[in-house]
Amino acid sequence: KHFHQMIIKILRKNNQILRNKYMYKTFFLPKMLKNTIFLIMLFFSLFRITEAEVIRTVNNVAIDDEILNIYIQTRIQKTIDNITEEEYSSLLNDLIDLYLLSTQDEAKKLKNTPQLKAQIELQNRGLIAQAVANNFFKNLKISEEEIRDAYSLEILNTPKLEYKASHILVETEQEALEIIDQLNKGDTFEILAIDKSIGPSAANGGNLDWFSPNQMVKAFSDAVEKLKNGEYSKLPTQTQFGWHVILREDSKPSIPPTLESIRQQIEQNIMQKSFQRYIQALRSNINN
Repeated sequence: KHFHQMIIKILRKNNQILRNKYMYKTFFLPKMLKNTIFLIMLFFSLFRITEAEVIRTVNNVAIDDEILNIYIQTRIQKTIDNITEEEYSSLLNDLIDLYLLSTQDEAKKLKNTPQLKAQIELQNRGLIAQAVANNFFKNLKISEEEIRDAYSLEILNTPKLEYKASHILVETEQEALEIIDQLNKGDTFEILAIDKSIGPSAANGGNLDWFSPNQMVKAFSDAVEKLKNGEYSKLPTQTQFGWHVILREDSKPSIPPTLESIRQQIEQNIMQKSFQRYIQALRSNINN
């Protein structure tokens, strides 16, 4: 589906390239890697052993069933064998209109303008590059030993503790220092969070619940780790979100994930690293 949407965007805007919970980091594969994974599935569904059959000719240009099938998938995410007669007729007419517009004399002139030639070149290069990437992933073999080694490294890097904490987020350091002063005088952290915090957790008294350090931005995690259970920060912590006054409420040993629970993530990481090495090797042998 993501691939289909990408193609539609390319057709409509040639130069366009195809949250985290508050304070939580999210990890995404590079766009190119994600697109290529979707493309593998798409190409398997599109490639046929039989020759494509011409279904219509528009100004001496043939439209075959493979072209229509791809067009249908980009439009409604179905194959040509799984649509109604009405959908087939409507989409075929739309495709014919596309061919009508692109085969006019004016279109032939515009095709040779520098801007359009560059856009077509980029489209072609992008699709060919995706096909090469597909082939790379199709032939990539990941051994069980690689997966287990990566899992062992993941466990080794898993933080030993999880933390339960609350925080009060404000815009300036001075505001944070004033809140710390109020805490020193005996004011309740939860009430101050409700009254003063600008973060989404304010309504819950600043409560962030349990989290692993690698789920938070580093400055925040580092500050939490330095505190003792039941202790609040005596100096505010700055992140890209603002200034934080932090209360570390509790901690407990973290439970490492099982191999099966993160197997897919590990395989994707191995694929990503393998592809990055492949690209790096190509760069080192580039022919200027």
